[in-house]
Amino acid sequence: MGIEVNFEGKIALITGASSGLGARFAKVLAQAGAQVVLASRRTERLKELRAEIEADGGAAHVVSLDVTDFASIKSAIAHAETEAGPIDILVNNSGVSNTQRLVDVSPEDYAFVMDTNLRGAFFVAQQTAKRMIARAKGDPKKQHRIINIASVAGLRVLPQIGVYCMSKAGVVQMTKAMAVEWGKYNINTNAICPGYISTEINEDYFTSEQGQKLVEMLPRKRAGKPDEPRRPALAAGRRGFALHQRRHHLGRRRHAGDVRTGRARHRRGRAWQGGAAVARRQRRGLV
Repeated sequence: MGIEVNFEGKIALITGASSGLGARFAKVLAQAGAQVVLASRRTERLKELRAEIEADGGAAHVVSLDVTDFASIKSAIAHAETEAGPIDILVNNSGVSNTQRLVDVSPEDYAFVMDTNLRGAFFVAQQTAKRMIARAKGDPKKQHRIINIASVAGLRVLPQIGVYCMSKAGVVQMTKAMAVEWGKYNINTNAICPGYISTEINEDYFTSEQGQKLVEMLPRKRAGKPDEPRRPALAAGRRGFALHQRRHHLGRRRHAGDVRTGRARHRRGRAWQGGAAVARRQRRGLV
């Protein structure tokens, strides 16, 4: 059964929107009625995506954003709100990766991944949340959404992309911290962990020997495509907001103890976390 969500009147900022999952999330949100702000360093690609969205009847804006530059983050968010209006939804999607063994990682390699995937993601969320919190103080009923794009690699370590795995595990923990602190302002925070999706940042890994071995272990013997996930983008419209979605696309293989959807509901500033606790409550018929 499909998910029908109406985002009419909502403003969504999507980082890393120039390709892969970011472009996919932008299209899905625009199709659902949101006015999307496309952010990335590659503005020419963003303009092409904007044209596609507008041709389909959607509304889109383009802003230049380098998540490794704090000044660029502040400028891009200010520009986004000037162009489109106050941001209701943030899809925090920018990410990079390297394929190499840990013993070969240089300080520059480490910084390349961490500065984008963890440091950049944190400050994009922080600067967006500051504006959301200010609006919530003026209107306590105002609701906002932050969706941090982590990865199944943040839950399960994969060979030769160890630093990427570390960065995405950090995104999961970062999301929990944000959920605890910002829930009282009606900012629902979600960390989505996509499965094995082949994009520009990991295509080298999937063509490597280790990547091919992983693909052979998948139920459908292939990695997913960026245009296949739809529900993660539409999660922004659900009232019960997910803290983790441990989904393995293309077969949805689960590890022991995993729950397909863990929810975090924020009541009086307290984060009710998903995972094993939800599973226990389900067995007892409490949810």
